[in-house]
Amino acid sequence: MANVVLHYFNGRGKMESIRWLLTVAQVEFDEVHLRTREQYEKLVSDGDLMFQQVPMVEIDGMKLIQTKAILNYIAEKYNLHGKDLKDRVMINMYSEGLMDLMEMIMMLPFTQDRKSKLDAIESKAKERYLPVFEKALTGPIYLVGGKLSCADVQLLECTLMLEELFPGILADFSNIKSFQGRMIQIPAINRFLQPGSKRRPQPDENYVKTIVEVFQVKLPLP
Repeated sequence: MANVVLHYFNGRGKMESIRWLLTVAQVEFDEVHLRTREQYEKLVSDGDLMFQQVPMVEIDGMKLIQTKAILNYIAEKYNLHGKDLKDRVMINMYSEGLMDLMEMIMMLPFTQDRKSKLDAIESKAKERYLPVFEKALTGPIYLVGGKLSCADVQLLECTLMLEELFPGILADFSNIKSFQGRMIQIPAINRFLQPGSKRRPQPDENYVKTIVEVFQVKLPLP
């Protein structure tokens, strides 16, 4: 078994950004998929989930939770978090904005009135989020400091998610589209985008059903 083990459902969710970042850092990882309430309760009773939440990542002798904390640790460890404090705060601002947008997409399978939610996501993406990155990529190859960071990886992940829902959404964002083209040429990313990789597909009914059963929630969410 690899030295890094991911504990999560067999789907994207909040773990997918962690999979992406480990892939770009060229870190091998294994996964333990949560399938039953009993698995989750055992993690809680064993004290492995500080706030009774997943994702949880075993790495360097630690059991880490909280997605941002995990991403920051990986980014720092593998030199994907900028050269200094000013770089890091810019990277964090970009990353947190992207996470806000991706979380809206993650919640789609669990919410009612999918059409209005899709309309809201598309509108916010085009008016609030994508213009920021389009401007930031006017000239630079990467978002911050002229070198690859976790924010670049998350931007690629987020824009690919958006294109799955809205195929033409980047038509007016040529800098972002060019950025995508550069990023997918990185060998580790190119492999991750191929069939059979550890990249997870879009959520399906089984993924939603498993989460509902493990966490004992009622759908649809408001």
